Amino acid sequence: MTTISLSNKLTLSPTLMSNLQGLFKSACQIFILPLLGIMIFLLLWSIAAKNIHTSLGDFPGPTAVYQQFHSLYDEHTAERIKADKFYDRQQIRNDKRLAADPSYQVKIRNYTGKETFLDQIVTSLITVTSGFLLAAIIAIPLGIAMGLSKNLNSAVNPIIQIFKPVSPLAWLPLVTMVVSALYVSDDPLVSKSFVNSLLTVTLCSLWPMVINTSIGVSSLDQDLKNVSRVLRLPLFTHVRKIVLPASVPMIFTGMRLSFGVAWMVLIAAEMLAQNPGLGKFVWDEFQNGSSDSLARIMAAVIVIGFIGFVLDRGMLQLQRMASWDKSSTTV
Repeated sequence: MTTISLSNKLTLSPTLMSNLQGLFKSACQIFILPLLGIMIFLLLWSIAAKNIHTSLGDFPGPTAVYQQFHSLYDEHTAERIKADKFYDRQQIRNDKRLAADPSYQVKIRNYTGKETFLDQIVTSLITVTSGFLLAAIIAIPLGIAMGLSKNLNSAVNPIIQIFKPVSPLAWLPLVTMVVSALYVSDDPLVSKSFVNSLLTVTLCSLWPMVINTSIGVSSLDQDLKNVSRVLRLPLFTHVRKIVLPASVPMIFTGMRLSFGVAWMVLIAAEMLAQNPGLGKFVWDEFQNGSSDSLARIMAAVIVIGFIGFVLDRGMLQLQRMASWDKSSTTV
């Protein structure tokens, strides 16, 4: 009995060691190596910051930027307290007027205080998501049609190749003029600045989705095409049952690329046009020129990069849920 138990222990030990090694490698890739990379980056940043002197003072290091995150959050909290007090005073005033005159028409005025850093983050996220979704509504059907029709692809592809490299800084003045001429209303549903940013984002993020979708559809496996012909599937059934499932990996690749482009374009558009959002925050701090401006700008840069990373990871998770090809969702 003793011999058998000893042999079992000996046979289990290599398996246990292999499992431990696998867990250690996974921990290194997921936690240890990224943490090490971040620590090295922070160290190099601290060293470089001490040796860079600008007209606004020393370049901010990690500590100064961390302090500004606290300051920005405190400003947001203080602004929310002001807004709550404003609405409380308005409610008390309206209650008194109603008590004195029951026929009085209550007027609710919105708080018009300055947008805080967190408010501008929300504004930018709403704008980029709206512009991206509008681009997807246009680009994916167009890409499918181009992939199914070589003639349409030949006709539209030159236009795509011409407009694809155009900078958002070139589109923005044209979009602004067109919106100013066409979007005329005494009580607009959304502000013109929002429409300007949304359309600029849409125009610049269309192309990766169109190109990747058309390539995915045109490279459809011949066997799948033959199945569709044998079954004599109608066009829309063919697209829904055959084309879309097979093209999902390429479509989502284009969407991921477009979301990244949309986020970069939005920040540039907000800076140039002074539309509300993170881009405007960066430009205002640059124009402000205070001793804390560089640290606040660097804080915004970190937030912009982090949001871009989160948007990409979110799109990757959607791709994993929708795609049959899991090998295309590993990065």
